[in-house]
This record gives sequence, structure tokens and C-alpha cells, in this order.
Amino acid sequence: MTTYTPKFLNLAQTDEKGGDKKNAGEGIVIGFVDSGINPFHPSFANDDLFINTSLVCSNSSRFCGGCETGPRFPASSCNGKIVSARFFAAGAQAAAHLNSSLDFLSPFDAVGHGSHVASTAAGNSGVPVVVNGYFYGTASGMAPRARIAVYKAIYPTVGTLTDVLAAIDQAVKDGVDILNLSVEPDEPGEDTITFLDVFEIFTLLARRAGVFVVQAAGNKGPGPSSVVSYSPWSVGVAACSTDRSYPATLFLGNGQNISGVGLSGPTFGNGILKYKLVLAKDAVYINGSFPRTPPYIEECQFPEALDPTIVIGSIVICNFSAGFYNQTSTLTSIINTAKHLGFMGFILVANPSYGDFVAEPVPFPVPGIMIPKTADAKIISKYYEEQTKKTAQGCVVKYRGRASIGEGRIAFFDRQVPAISRFSSRGPDIIDSLRKPADVLKPDFVAPGHQIWAAWSPLSVSEPIFEGHDFALTSGTSMAAPHIAGIAALIKQHNPSWTPPMIASAISTTATKYDNSREVILSEGYDLGSFYPSTPFDIGGGLVNPARAVDPGLTFIPRGGEYVAFLCSLPNVNKTEVEAATGGSCNHPLAHPADLNLPSVTITSLVGSKILRRTVMNVGSKQETYLCAVLPPNGVKVDVSPTWFTVAPTETRDLDIKLSVTQAKKDFSFGEIVLTGSLDHIVRMPLSVLPVSVS
Repeated sequence: MTTYTPKFLNLAQTDEKGGDKKNAGEGIVIGFVDSGINPFHPSFANDDLFINTSLVCSNSSRFCGGCETGPRFPASSCNGKIVSARFFAAGAQAAAHLNSSLDFLSPFDAVGHGSHVASTAAGNSGVPVVVNGYFYGTASGMAPRARIAVYKAIYPTVGTLTDVLAAIDQAVKDGVDILNLSVEPDEPGEDTITFLDVFEIFTLLARRAGVFVVQAAGNKGPGPSSVVSYSPWSVGVAACSTDRSYPATLFLGNGQNISGVGLSGPTFGNGILKYKLVLAKDAVYINGSFPRTPPYIEECQFPEALDPTIVIGSIVICNFSAGFYNQTSTLTSIINTAKHLGFMGFILVANPSYGDFVAEPVPFPVPGIMIPKTADAKIISKYYEEQTKKTAQGCVVKYRGRASIGEGRIAFFDRQVPAISRFSSRGPDIIDSLRKPADVLKPDFVAPGHQIWAAWSPLSVSEPIFEGHDFALTSGTSMAAPHIAGIAALIKQHNPSWTPPMIASAISTTATKYDNSREVILSEGYDLGSFYPSTPFDIGGGLVNPARAVDPGLTFIPRGGEYVAFLCSLPNVNKTEVEAATGGSCNHPLAHPADLNLPSVTITSLVGSKILRRTVMNVGSKQETYLCAVLPPNGVKVDVSPTWFTVAPTETRDLDIKLSVTQAKKDFSFGEIVLTGSLDHIVRMPLSVLPVSVS
């Protein structure tokens, strides 16, 4: 949900007609700036509880939107589940010549990305996921009773910042409660402070209007300082795996079994019957009139290059070679070749010349498997060569190798998880285009973003392998962000008076930094299969825990005007520019950027000692006493005053945090402050400090 993630995150199960109204986001409107939506998808269908099928102004919130029509998007598309839909194309039309058969001037999603994101956050529950005739379970959004407002700003041909900003502006004017941004600039602007980039200023203005803004942290991991969500007034979400996997197996004729990746059915006989094994290179027409390049002779990209009398009914070995390395070859072409020539199945094996490759399971309409590790590819190659009889000239006269492909569509749940996905961008946050570290923790926290089933658009103009499908299994921080958007809707429904910083604080302080083995969450490194213990620069506060976030005990709340004061306190900032961009005043800047009242502490250059203040509010229903404990970063002494305190409901308490360098370090050290309440609330606060010198 998205066939599995609600269960993984211990969310209450919802009924098949849209979920329990009390706990499923009823009355909350989530806005999506993305590639549009597929209004004909069952994840966005109306039900008998929705009456108005035209323009909707919600009686239970401040929202009032509009429904713009156009190609593939009739007026009935706004059905009460989709409460508003608009599109923005002025920038796209100025930047490129749009293709009318793809770049629909309507809210319709020709790509699939926008539909996937929207259904992950707020898709109806109990929707069957069927791909290539196989049932993968039932899908549900995190908040299946929340309403969806669509702001299309991305087109297959082009996406422009102009249209994205116009979409954000309209979403704020319409009054969305939550805004999901799984599209954003992927680099900071040149010669500008990241927090003053026009995109970040628009999100600041959204936050000022009371909108909870969720951003994808970026897909540039695992390198440091790769996050593209910078600002403290919006939350940046990293991506992790769940314990669900789809293992696939290749069975060789000698009894060896090779693990691989492939979301496909088995070869006929379900792995028991074995079929002739053929290397694509050995089935190429010797005198064929085609280029002698890897896509033709190794990669199975072109059916005209292969002799059908050899490959029909066979399992064909295709190589990951130059075309894949240069991102011009595709799995779709292999599948088309397999269909055209009647392969029994195909194997895409790693090439030692290029090393291991990253393979993600995607639905194959024919039996297929990817072998991404060169060590396993060498085993297959050795067996094949031993079983293949050739002439002195290298022509095959006998194929004795046999193989079969097992069922690859059955989910298993047996992994140590979560793990931060390799692609997920990492901190530290940066303050400018020179990539100097900032005193703000990013990412903020983690949600599932690896191998997520959710709604799709059958046109799928950017991903041909999903063409014709209503669902897709995809990965990215784009998929992690809407998990948080949906969970924020649940929190907002439960606590309607909470502000966006209170919601962000609640998610952060109740998140967990431990996996299902009670070890520190691992982060995937550069090499396939390599992991290291995560730090706050990988996970922020940790993996979201929805049940605890609804009742966090305490929240950290930025004081009035504090975001502008934060901007005014940045090094080398032009205060006139800050005032012009925000409409605020720099008369009272913070003493230091780290003084911003966030549920974390990040200091990029600690010299001697520094005292910071944090203010917490009791958002519980009873008076509670809290005891402060500290796990200090290496090289830093941390003192919290008071060491314990009692706080009544709605009351606030100030905490003074003194950090002193005991030993200089060349890199960041990490720790945490833990506030343990007498009513079992636990409030965690990550510490990320670079101790520069003792004095």
C-alpha cells in the first residue's frame, strides 16, 4: 500500500471505501505541483460520500479552488476527491515548442509522476494493483480521505521554474493545507545564498500563509552536500527502503542458482523445465547489414540483428554494454526484441568492462531477469562457454547450455530495514553555490521512497516500459515526500490548530534512528551492497513514526519573525535583499543562525563555546515532567539547563544548550539530546557539530 507502506509505518488499516474518516485525513486538502493527474484512475475516483462534482470550496477548511478543463480532462474530473485542478504553461510555451499530442494544455498527466505522487499521499484505499495481468495487492495513500488539488507545471517536453512558481503561488491562494513539491530546481542558483533563491522565498511565503511545505530532498546521493531542499521553513525528505523485496532467480542446467532482479513471471514450467541458453553475440547474423556496435551485437536492442531460428524459444543472454552505459539503450527495446523474435526469456548480465550496475525491479511482460553483479555474470558466462561447442572460427555448432527463469513477482519480507537508498541526497545543507555548509539540518527526516507501487498514467510518455499500465513501481525522494505529505494530513486532522512548524517538529522529534534489528539505520554507499551507519546528514531526525508524531508531547515552535531574523543573521548576507524578498525587517537578527528554534542543532564551525536557546511547548493534555539526557558529539561537551522541568499543557519552557569544544576535529561529530517525559513521551533532538578549536 502503495500496497505496503501504510503497514510498514504501522498506520491503521483503512476500509475499502476510502478509509476511516476519523483517522484518514478527512477535510484536509493536499496540493501537488507536478506533472498533473490521471483523473480516470480508481485511486482518484469519487464515491457516494462525495456529492459536488464541479468547483469545490471545502466547508471544512479554508480551501476554495477551481477546475480547469482541456484535452483528456473534462469538467467531471473534479469529482470531490480531486477538488481542484489547474495547469500552468506560460513558461513552457515560451521556453520550447510544445507537442500537442504529449504536452496537453490541461491538468491531465501524460507522464505518470504526478499521479504516482498524489496517490501515494492521498489515493483511495483498497484499489487493486494489477499489472500485466498479475495482482500485486491493494493500494492506499497515507491519508486516503484527504482531498487532492492539482497544479500541473511540468510537461514531457519541458518544465520551467516560472510555471512551478506560478503553481505554488496559486496553491497558496487557493488555501491548500499541505503542499507537496516532488519537483524543484536541482542546483542552487549561481552567486546567491540558497535560502534567498526565488524558489525558497516562494516556499517561505507559503509557510507564512500557513501551508505545510514538503520537498523531495533530491536524488543526487550518496555524495555529501547533495541535498536540494535547503530552507528551515520547509521539510526535506530523504528516501529509504522497506523490508519488501521481489527476488528473482536464474536456474542453470548444472544446478547452480543465480539471484537477480526482475518483476516477471517464470518461464514455462515454473523453473523446472530448462531451455536452450544463447548468447546474443552468438546469434547475430554474420553478414547482416547493420552497424557492428554493442546495441546490435550484444544488447538485444534490435531484432533485425539476431537470427530468429537460433533465438526462438531460447533464453537469450544480453549484455549490459556501451549503450546502457551511455543511457541510450533500454530494457524496453530488449522486451520488444524478445516479443518480436519469440524468446522464451532474456537475461541482462553485467559486463566486467563496466562493472556492476544498479537494477530496480520493473514489470516485464515476458520472462526476464537482470544480473547486476559481474561476479554472477562470470558464473553464467563460464557455464555457457563450457556447454557451447564452437568451430575454430568461433561459430557455434551446438548449444548445450540450459536455463530457466523463476517466478519474480512474489514479495518477500525478510530484510534488515530501513536503509537509506543510494540515490537519496545527503547533507550537510549548503548556504551558497560554493557549497559552504549551513547551520540547518537537512534532510529533515526519512520516509519510504524505494520501490513504491502507486498510480500511473498509461500514456507514460517519459517511461515507455510503463506504457499501458495504471500502476508503476518506482523509486526516488519524489516518492518519499508524499508519504510525509499524507502523514502530515493525518496529524493536521488530529490536531487542527497546529501550525506547520509544530507538525514538522512532531515528525522530527518522534522519528527513529534505529532499524528493525534495533541497530542504527544504515545508509547505502557508492558501491553495490556497501553500507555504513547513518548520521543526521543521511536521515535527519530519522524514519517517520506516524503514531508517535500525532502525540509528541513537546514541539519546537519558531518565534514570530524568526525566519527573517535567521536570514538576516547569515554570513555575508545583503540585508536589503532579505528585506526586499521577504517584506520583513533586519532590525533584530539572530545572534547566530543556529539560534533558530528548530528541533535540531547544527553548528558548522564551533570555536570555544556557544550557548543556544530552544523553546518547547507542551502540546499534550496533561502536565508532564521531563528529564534531559545528552549523548554528546565527539570533541564537544554539552550542558542543558534546566536538567529537568515540569510543563503544563500549552505552557512553554526555555532550554539553554551550551556546547563547548573539548577537542578539535576535521569533520562533523554527531550526538543528540533526549527529553524523556513522565508520561512516556520521548523527544529526540539531533546534534551535528564541527568542533574547530578549543578557544
